[in-house]
Amino acid sequence: MKRYPVCILLGLLLVASAEARSFEEFFEPRTLRLDYILAGDSAAQEVFLKDLSALPFWAGRRGRLSEELVRGNAQVKVYDKAGGELIYVNTFSTLFSEWIYTAEAARVKKAMECTCLVPMPRREVEVRLTLTGLLGEVVAEHVAEVDPRDILIRPKSDNGLERRELLRSGSMEDCIDVVFLAEGYTKKEMKKFYRDCERAVDALFGHSPFKEQKGHFNVTAIATVSEESGPSVPGAPLWTRTVFDSHFWTFYSERYLTSDQIFKIEDAAACVPHEVIFLMVNTPIYGGGGIFNQITTVSSDHPTFREVLVHEFGHSFAALGDEYAYGEDNMMYSPLVEPWEPNLTTLADFDSKWADLVPEGTPIPTPPADIPDFRTARTPEERQAINEASQRVGVFEGGGYQEKGVYRPAQECRMKINQIDYFCPVCTRAIINTIDYYTSK
Repeated sequence: MKRYPVCILLGLLLVASAEARSFEEFFEPRTLRLDYILAGDSAAQEVFLKDLSALPFWAGRRGRLSEELVRGNAQVKVYDKAGGELIYVNTFSTLFSEWIYTAEAARVKKAMECTCLVPMPRREVEVRLTLTGLLGEVVAEHVAEVDPRDILIRPKSDNGLERRELLRSGSMEDCIDVVFLAEGYTKKEMKKFYRDCERAVDALFGHSPFKEQKGHFNVTAIATVSEESGPSVPGAPLWTRTVFDSHFWTFYSERYLTSDQIFKIEDAAACVPHEVIFLMVNTPIYGGGGIFNQITTVSSDHPTFREVLVHEFGHSFAALGDEYAYGEDNMMYSPLVEPWEPNLTTLADFDSKWADLVPEGTPIPTPPADIPDFRTARTPEERQAINEASQRVGVFEGGGYQEKGVYRPAQECRMKINQIDYFCPVCTRAIINTIDYYTSK
């Protein structure tokens, strides 16, 4: 056994106890849930607080409380009212923040739901929710003073929903707690839902780096019953009665499968500690979606189920951006600032991204290597060549839906195509950093 001097051990203990005191000083091990309405159009947005409620547990992180790991396009910050100190921050994205950049948002005003979970403060706090734009500018903000003794903070008790534990690696204090909710499963289809969730767990933790990090996760499946089977498919047209009203054709994009019923989703998940929410949607149709620190949606029965699940979780868990491009006319990022996604760069401040992982002498931008086309690759040797390309770090143009001006770290990666077996080293590092962030004490 390795031995350390007493002074070093004492110093380590003091650092650990100071961090523990930081959480205990300001928070109780319960959750304050804040429900918001985000409203507006592409020209102007507003934030409205709707309800406050309390959950009897806190599943989130207890260390690095005021540290912002990834910016996202929304931030919730909690300040101690007495001293003005920032005592907690969480960053995320929302469906509304995506929608305001669509063509529809230039024509109409809409409102969408958003929920934030923060640790329950011991005394009065100021909670600040901020939405930021493509340049990092504030586009909307709401400030609320919250007194934890407020008699109108509604306590949330066990909702009585049936659930099944699929993976238990440790306590909620030590692990990242994941829940799967059933969407488009009738009461008779609940056995299928549990089987689909088991397949999802096998898929996620059969893929590096989640495979090596499996011991940091707990997973629970919650049986939320729908009246009818399957999601709505507006393009068919097909409209079904499901518990969360999920549908394809989000923002008129055929494969984009989402639900905007965030309050219902959080109500269903409230019976167990949770930090990560999956909607398992009972459908063979290709599609899904991942919104950073909000929700992952996945189709249960498409042949690419495993690959899509891992890809979408890359979005929602580690804030990874899509590394493919739609066309020259699609402009989502400004050349003046860096994207907040850790695997995309505009070269505005490349040193803040993955410059340390680029081998010396690599040209920037990096010309693509001559490798087989993944669409026609058939032999093991061709597939191996494509996979090897995913591990060579460079600065390849095309990503974030843009053909020009945005760069990705590898020629091919799981965040670019489903045919790749691996995340690139940059995406892998981002995932591991996120796990460390959530599990640090």
